[in-house]
Amino acid sequence: MSNYNWCHGPECHTNETQSRVRGSGNNKVLRTIKIKAYQGKSMFGNGGGNIWDYFCNHRCLMDFVSQHTQALINIAPRREPLETPIQVLKEKDTNWRGDPYTRTTIKSIDNSTEQ
Repeated sequence: MSNYNWCHGPECHTNETQSRVRGSGNNKVLRTIKIKAYQGKSMFGNGGGNIWDYFCNHRCLMDFVSQHTQALINIAPRREPLETPIQVLKEKDTNWRGDPYTRTTIKSIDNSTEQ
């Protein structure tokens, strides 16, 4: 398995930067960027791959998402909204000048029946 991936951005090879110029003389081209793949190690500690193993920058990532949005949504279509049970807490307090105000805090509730 290769330690590198080519950027998956559909327009990566058209971005005019010095790092993409390849060739000599009059045979120059703009080439897609080669990215070092970290093979299962994620900077986020989740053990999986990292999105930046496949895209050289945010622009290339967003170009890819824009081009393939419908296919991405079809992977896991959402037919119903997700909900998180919460409790809204209102607490009366005063600021540094002594003026009263109400602090509103949202707290998640764990409704699981597991014990």
